[in-house]
Amino acid sequence: MTQIEAWYMDESAEDQRLPHRLEPNKPVSLEDLQRIGVFYWKLNADIYENDPELQRIREERGYSYMDIITIHPDKLPNYEDKLKMFYEEHLHLDDEIRYILEGRAYFDVRDRNDRWIRIAMTKGDLITLPAGIYHRFTLDETNYTKAMRLFVGEPVWKAYNRPADDFEIRQKYVQLLKCP
Repeated sequence: MTQIEAWYMDESAEDQRLPHRLEPNKPVSLEDLQRIGVFYWKLNADIYENDPELQRIREERGYSYMDIITIHPDKLPNYEDKLKMFYEEHLHLDDEIRYILEGRAYFDVRDRNDRWIRIAMTKGDLITLPAGIYHRFTLDETNYTKAMRLFVGEPVWKAYNRPADDFEIRQKYVQLLKCP
């Protein structure tokens, strides 16, 4: 079962935790996300510790490192500052892989024309954002998510805020977008 909800965002400066849908809503399909390198799986988060499907994905894609983060005002030190930092537009030199175990959140990614797409993440959603894609992260109005962070090899936590177009990984990503 593959279900994801994504849409083009409005230009509002209101609270980042709101949905920010265009009026009328302009949905984005899973196929559209895949064309910009974003991949998605729906898993059973209730069995994440022993899920054979998660294990298969990890083995196939080389996700050898994993940890779990809880993002909530009572659980994450400097919560408001961290949320602001996560919401700064940035890229990574490696793929960003997140699996929502509880709660809800949003990933915003740029499309080929530099427009924001908001991806709603709920329990059981596993997503990969390709290295070099500009993106940002925030919670919704519930202010809570528990997520598994996955990496190929040792984790790299460095984010490069936009503009970061001179990085080789960004240039490779832009070239991939030019392919039909």
